[in-house]
Amino acid sequence: MQKPFLFLCLFLIIFQNGFAQNSGNNSINILTQKKGISLRGLSIPNENTIWASGSKGSIAISTDGGARFNWKQIVGYETRDFRAIYAWNANEAIAVAIAAPAIVLKTKDGGVSWYKVYENKDTLMFLDAIKFKDSVQGSIVGDPMGNQIFLLNTNDKGEHWQEVTANHFTSKLKNGEAFFASSNSNIAYANGSEFLITGGLSSRLWIDGNAMDLPIVQGEKTTGANSIAISPSSNNMIIVGGDFTKKNNAENNIIGFKYKSKWRIKKKIGNPHGYKSSVSFITNNFVIVCGTSGVDFSKNKGKKWELISTESFHVVQKQPNKKAAILAGSDGRIGSIHFD
Repeated sequence: MQKPFLFLCLFLIIFQNGFAQNSGNNSINILTQKKGISLRGLSIPNENTIWASGSKGSIAISTDGGARFNWKQIVGYETRDFRAIYAWNANEAIAVAIAAPAIVLKTKDGGVSWYKVYENKDTLMFLDAIKFKDSVQGSIVGDPMGNQIFLLNTNDKGEHWQEVTANHFTSKLKNGEAFFASSNSNIAYANGSEFLITGGLSSRLWIDGNAMDLPIVQGEKTTGANSIAISPSSNNMIIVGGDFTKKNNAENNIIGFKYKSKWRIKKKIGNPHGYKSSVSFITNNFVIVCGTSGVDFSKNKGKKWELISTESFHVVQKQPNKKAAILAGSDGRIGSIHFD
């Protein structure tokens, strides 16, 4: 009677230890949360600094790699939704509010005070994302105005913004083609080129103003490409999206590209689970995606995907100098994940 009991105890100990180790690998650790706040803006300028932005004028800042967060509301803008943010360091950042009037704010003191660097009172305004290609040159993309893509450029760290003329774009917008402000990631730069992705009734990839059709679900206002990421080597690209009203539908929700003299669609790529609003390369091979359907991870540039969590997140970004990523989403949840 004693030996079976001892074997059972030994088995349980081994099983529990193994489970504890496995459950800790590639699992999401919630760093902070704030009920009633939706976060879609995320910027991580270095491994210690994290900025997140979202509804009700909310900003969350960490300067110790996510161990602690300082939550703020931008005074005078408590009802605005800041779905896009870009930060240079722990002190200097730019936040972009969706809808009219279009507002772009900048801080130089870690979010204590903000000043306006752009405003447009056109009632059709809807700004979607911000991206900088170097320390001073950046762009803000917005929904079409007068059947033209609305794009703002700056060359002085966002102190002043100029509207790009229609001549910048070789291609013309199609009917019902627009942008999603789902994760501040529908604009990218690589190899000196500018990349934009549109969704809606038509979904396309725009490279330096010239558009190409995407084999992604489209045809409805809720469908199309949401997020674009380019590998550190600049020769692989992944675009994700889907239909945000059908979060579990994984059909035609991803496109992979390979660069060889020009960008070509990759045939061998798998489908992550359901609708995805954000994608980020952790390394040249490791890729993470998230959305209301959960979080997926690939070790081989998207050929195969592993479902990490069914928990909803809107945006994910790599944490610099680490094999890790930061995620943000509804109820002010900010999480981290470290990869083996």
